[in-house]
Amino acid sequence: MNKEQWPLRWDLLLRYRLIEIIALWEGRLTTKHLCRVFGMGRQQASKDINEYLRSIAPGNLVYDRHLKGYKPTDDFQPQLTSGTADEYLHLLHRNRELSHTFEPLNLNIANTEVIQAPLRNVHPNIVRPLVQAAREQKRVEVDYVSLSLPDREGRIIAPHTLIYTGLRWHVRAFCEKNMDYRDFVMSRFRGTPEILGNSTQRIEGDRKWQTMVTVRLKPDPRLNAVKRRIIAEDYGMVRGVLRIETRGPLLPYTLHQLQLDPRILAGKPSAQQIVIDNYDAIRPWLFD
Repeated sequence: MNKEQWPLRWDLLLRYRLIEIIALWEGRLTTKHLCRVFGMGRQQASKDINEYLRSIAPGNLVYDRHLKGYKPTDDFQPQLTSGTADEYLHLLHRNRELSHTFEPLNLNIANTEVIQAPLRNVHPNIVRPLVQAAREQKRVEVDYVSLSLPDREGRIIAPHTLIYTGLRWHVRAFCEKNMDYRDFVMSRFRGTPEILGNSTQRIEGDRKWQTMVTVRLKPDPRLNAVKRRIIAEDYGMVRGVLRIETRGPLLPYTLHQLQLDPRILAGKPSAQQIVIDNYDAIRPWLFD
């Protein structure tokens, strides 16, 4: 591959991509971001930022003395990233899978294909204050829509964790309207959330979140013994049982990823393959 096809070294490309992602979704980029991720010195990190601005995206960033870092300009346009929330949210989730790190580089070094779910629409103006509020334990005033309440409804929430379900992103937060901790779909926020004062509702107070639940799975008993052994091997079961531990509020998402609906048994056992072995124990954590 010649230089025209591959103008940047891999290490530089990854550093420039981090610059774009952090600046766009956090609204503040410092040399510390590069230093911590890549183990480099401050001088090299500063050089990378300046070189990005000189040769990759002039005008994308401006230094803000009040923030003590670089912020995206109004004309910011991603050059080496897609500008989608998933890039930043996967970074927060510390997803180390190679598909998330190298897939956009078009390596073409293996006969593989990854099925990508449609991306949910999440704007940086929504993500930034939610992330800041979660880190600084702040309250946030938001407008939110749902299928049951399609008109905008004002809420004051105190977020503590961003959640990726495999299909979309949620934020776990204390809702002052319901006086309880709830999950909010991030693509259903409207406008720009406004950060308010400090919150007394912390992650430690979310008792459901702090509760770990174990779901036991086993091969569909309608299958014969040979087929049950095949399924058990597929899932790495021990003595015919697979135990998955998750936080209570995340259990429905875990079952959804496994394509398991506790209320329905598929007509064909070859389609169902696995069933829940402790339904009564996990029933309180399932959606109505």
